[in-house]
Amino acid sequence: MTKNKILITGGAGYIGSMLSTYLIKEGYQVTVIDKFDFSRSSLNHLRFYKNFQLINSDVNSIVVLKKYIKKHDFIIPLAALVGAPLCAKFPKKTVQINVNAIKKIVKLLSKKQKIIYLTTNSGYGIGEKDKYCDENSELKPVSLYGQTKNNAEKVVRNHSNHICYRLATVFGYSYRMRTDLLVNNFVLTALKEKKLTLFEPHFRRNFIHIRDVVLAVIYSIKNFDRLKNNVYNLGLSSANITKLDLAKKIKKEISNLVIKIEENKKDPDQRDYFVSNKKIERKGFKANISLDQGISELLKIYKTDPQKYKNNY
Repeated sequence: MTKNKILITGGAGYIGSMLSTYLIKEGYQVTVIDKFDFSRSSLNHLRFYKNFQLINSDVNSIVVLKKYIKKHDFIIPLAALVGAPLCAKFPKKTVQINVNAIKKIVKLLSKKQKIIYLTTNSGYGIGEKDKYCDENSELKPVSLYGQTKNNAEKVVRNHSNHICYRLATVFGYSYRMRTDLLVNNFVLTALKEKKLTLFEPHFRRNFIHIRDVVLAVIYSIKNFDRLKNNVYNLGLSSANITKLDLAKKIKKEISNLVIKIEENKKDPDQRDYFVSNKKIERKGFKANISLDQGISELLKIYKTDPQKYKNNY
């Protein structure tokens, strides 16, 4: 059976480089469009595969999009400015990449082509106490990042063949590593400084390992008709925890870690919510890689060369 042809924008990024690798090894024909703003080596290990094509281009290039979109069965648009601080720093560029590029892509799709869009559960903003956010919960993002991803989700959902995932905060190693993400950052800081300083430690968050994200996308490709035209929260259900709970998990691995709580400071990231992942679990996919396993993996990687990993945003 002929494998699907898959186009990934931003395929050299944190999620994209891992997803591209898994898809290539599964035998899919994969084309990546990326202009390598953050890493020029994250896909080097794929360059000798015959089922891999790399296009060095801006995702807003309508000429490039017109040329390549029509050749593929699945489009997975990952190119984006990600995270509240980065988006706040470059607001105009954020709108161009996170929203305008998605509008161009969706406009170019034929009715038969399928799109899988990874957005964020940041859109839930501040959830209600003792209540989980599900896919019907009101979206009330507290950052430009959350706003633009929500707006792009609306655009994608107008296409007749779509799946949208609202991702929990992702953690774990990638070929294009990010150390600004909460778990990745806490583990690296704890290793280097033996101290974690927490603002508003009661703030809640849901998490998911990057490999589980990749497996969910592959599951979606293989089961598209069963999942299509819907939005799903995608997170690890056992990882709905507070920042203090996360710090305590890390302390299990770094026994001399000091956890300091700053009572009078606000966290610049005001998100605070727990998330229900039951909808996608009922459809047959469940995230399984635990926070404890992810923390242990990160420590093994960081310890090989702790100076190599720095805040890359």
